[in-house]
Amino acid sequence: MSSVAEGAVVVGIDGSGSARRAAVWAAGEAAKRGKRLRLVHVYVVPPVRMPGVVPSVEAIRSAFEAQGTRWLAEAREAVAERYPDLVVETAAREWAPVAALVQESQAATMIVLGSRGLGGFTGLLVGSTAVALAQHGHCPIVVARGKRPEDGPPETGPVVVGTDGSESSDTALAFAFEETSLRRTDLIVVRVWNEVTGHESALTVNPEEVESSERRAVDEQLEPWLAKFPDLRVETVIARGRPVRALLGFGERAQLLVVGSRGRGGFQGMLLGSTSQALVAHSECPVAVVRPALAEGE
Repeated sequence: MSSVAEGAVVVGIDGSGSARRAAVWAAGEAAKRGKRLRLVHVYVVPPVRMPGVVPSVEAIRSAFEAQGTRWLAEAREAVAERYPDLVVETAAREWAPVAALVQESQAATMIVLGSRGLGGFTGLLVGSTAVALAQHGHCPIVVARGKRPEDGPPETGPVVVGTDGSESSDTALAFAFEETSLRRTDLIVVRVWNEVTGHESALTVNPEEVESSERRAVDEQLEPWLAKFPDLRVETVIARGRPVRALLGFGERAQLLVVGSRGRGGFQGMLLGSTSQALVAHSECPVAVVRPALAEGE
């Protein structure tokens, strides 16, 4: 197994155009941070059940590795066109993609995936991989999306972060403030409430009172971050409705959408199950999933 690079920005490469665009986007992230870029291709060698009829395991392994090496070279070339001075390393690894990327995440600054993979033994099933990494990864996971499948991720607009007051959203806020500072743009903090998030039924709830309460809670949560980043322009939005719909709406004009991997109320399971699929499948900008620091032994 390949050794991982401490602090690198890691990109999953599977030969798709989406992965190459993700690599170029990730190169920008690495350049902003003064980090190296690590391009990783992970492949699975299928079992050979009929020796003598199909190529040997070693022949298949060699072919998969050679193909992965070509795809890594293509991604590296795409990065070099825009970031010629960036330090880039590549690795073709035989392993289960999620397991390999979880291992990579232990030392990485972030893991970046394209929005559409090739699938199969040599590709990435991006949606399910992103969800698994959100559950088990050790660093932020980013799915680099654009407005259309063939577009690169947008480079203008604000950073948008969803918060619900949980520990996970605190971690997302930390990442979002840092990203906003690095990008020299504005930050929009979104808190969405509805009757499911712990308020009384629609028949008894007072929307004005709820909004005031939610705004006070957000202001309190933001206080330490505003003190740490006093020069950032930060807008707070309190909205009633469904969190995913609200975040997707703000994502239409954003360059990055940030959420925690675990939440409560309306953000519960934000990056797990159907909600994660909605964000990864429909956002018009990159989606960053930020998980709280893992407890020892987790």
